[in-house]
Amino acid sequence: MGGKGLLRRLDWLSIFIFICLVMIGWINIYSSTYSEGQKNIFDFSTIYGKQLIFIGINCILILVILALESNFFERFSSIIYTVSLVLLLGLFVFGTTIAGATSWYSLGFFNLQPSELTKVATALAIAKYLSDIQTDIKRNKDQLFAFLILLIPAILVIPQPDPGSALVYFSLVFVLFREGIPLFYLAIGLFTILVFVCTLMFGTIWIAIVLGLLIAMFLLLKKPSLRVPIIPIVGVFIITILFSLSVNFVFENVFEQRHRDRFSLWLSLEKDPEKLEEIRKTIGYNTYQSEKAIESGGFFGKGFLEGTRTKGDFVPEQHTDYIFTTVGEEWGFIGTTTVIILFTILLLRLVYLSERQKNAFNRMYGYGVISILLVHYFINIGMVIGVLPTIGIPLPFFSYGGSGLLGFTALLFIFLKMDSNRLKEGF
Repeated sequence: MGGKGLLRRLDWLSIFIFICLVMIGWINIYSSTYSEGQKNIFDFSTIYGKQLIFIGINCILILVILALESNFFERFSSIIYTVSLVLLLGLFVFGTTIAGATSWYSLGFFNLQPSELTKVATALAIAKYLSDIQTDIKRNKDQLFAFLILLIPAILVIPQPDPGSALVYFSLVFVLFREGIPLFYLAIGLFTILVFVCTLMFGTIWIAIVLGLLIAMFLLLKKPSLRVPIIPIVGVFIITILFSLSVNFVFENVFEQRHRDRFSLWLSLEKDPEKLEEIRKTIGYNTYQSEKAIESGGFFGKGFLEGTRTKGDFVPEQHTDYIFTTVGEEWGFIGTTTVIILFTILLLRLVYLSERQKNAFNRMYGYGVISILLVHYFINIGMVIGVLPTIGIPLPFFSYGGSGLLGFTALLFIFLKMDSNRLKEGF
């Protein structure tokens, strides 16, 4: 396929939204890190200057991806996945610790965070495995292997610690549901989360009482003709109580204090008013300040470079995970709504593109892209406005960072390259 043919086949709506998000993101990075003495936007010693370099490298990465054959990623997905796992393992020996997390390789001029690239590799690996002619997702052993593909990188990043990335890997389970894995697993996952949260809020005794009452009501109200085996019900009850008992142990002995404080703040677990206020001033400080910054923006915002809370550095690390607060303060409701609409249109467009794929690998990878972007977008904005706990997860194409920008760009443009060849590959 010639270059002109490729350009005609690319989905330019997705590319246009990508460009908008990257440029709006850079403008807000510039605003959140600008100071009166900095007048040159091409000062590459500044945060916004470095982001321009990352954007330039990004352009080269896009050209490389588009120059490769579409089946390159399917053919070498297993190798890419294996290399990414080796890079994660290498962090335990050669990793550099930044902000309490050993998640980076220091390359001198650039800190590489391999977990961002592993997200792409994991999406490719799960698509490759599920599209294999020998894989039947309805078989238990194939389901187990699929879960292992997602679980291995998550296990490697949790000790860094990087719980946000671990959660993103698990988001790829949506690909499994799209391809027909029983919804039974989704029910188990949601039930597990519910028991975890309720145990922290109410304790194991209340879990046992409520679950026992629900089982008793079910047995009393069921139709006489419906035969329900008692042993599985008793088994579910026992397993649930054992899991609930383990929650407190994990919470007190596995979670770090900062993680416990975040859950305490989010779920209002702390009953001591003085200690709760102390948590708000420390762990909850970022969220509190981000909420105030967004509220102060009003409908139209304070204007570009006019955000007083942004200028006063009220929100720490505002150019990274909390970049959305700059949008809220300086561009107001209009700005935040615009960003949300852009992300929503992009995700819906990717759903459309995924469904029109004739190649199963392409379709599954497309849903992997959607899953990763959706979880990042939903959690980051939920974290910034205070409806979700702070776990440190960037806003795609928007937050400052070379590894994140390169990872998200590769994730998207690999799929757009696949989509551009869908007719050729759909024989």
